[in-house]
Amino acid sequence: MEKIKVYIADDQTLFRKGVSRLVKTFDQVEEVKEAGNGKELLDLVKEEVPDVILMDLDMPIMDGIEATEKVIGRYPQVKIIVLSMHDSHQHIFYLMELGAHAFLLKNAQPEEVEEAIFAVIKNDFYQNELVVEALRKGAIARKKAQGRPMFDHQISLSDREREILLLICRELTMKEISEKLSLSEKTIHNHRARMMDKLSVRNTVGLVKYAYESGLIN
Repeated sequence: MEKIKVYIADDQTLFRKGVSRLVKTFDQVEEVKEAGNGKELLDLVKEEVPDVILMDLDMPIMDGIEATEKVIGRYPQVKIIVLSMHDSHQHIFYLMELGAHAFLLKNAQPEEVEEAIFAVIKNDFYQNELVVEALRKGAIARKKAQGRPMFDHQISLSDREREILLLICRELTMKEISEKLSLSEKTIHNHRARMMDKLSVRNTVGLVKYAYESGLIN
């Protein structure tokens, strides 16, 4: 894995500094920058685009939700890990729909922070129990509200695509999937890109949401 750049956006100076010191100890992390609000973060990103952003939600001037929308809209390659004390399933589901790649509580263990950073780099998302439960309950709520799955075209995915999607949901990397299916890594990437195009989703999180909402997994 190449060296990665991590930015941290949080208005609580003590917490931000602590997370910054922690992240600097992780292998492969080359650079860490800090911002006290969303506007400061966007200014940093304009100067140099990071690989990962650890995003607080409750910040002055520009909060984390608005900052996440702007970053995803302008820099879709950047991975966003939300750090928050708000753990309601509806809240997490909304953030994943927005395009966030992972969700961690602020009292998460240092090992999970490290795991999440490298997971979003390698797999485009990080699944913990909070995210899995939020996606499951969000899918159930949406089906009840609409009377049918949001995605009503699972038939449009080939057997091979569904097979790959299930392996993605198990958090296998593209390389691991290629080895398991005896296909080239480029072929797996092409299948993933085709699925995203068919389903009109922006990232792997969107594919995982589809798997829950379509009933491919429960």
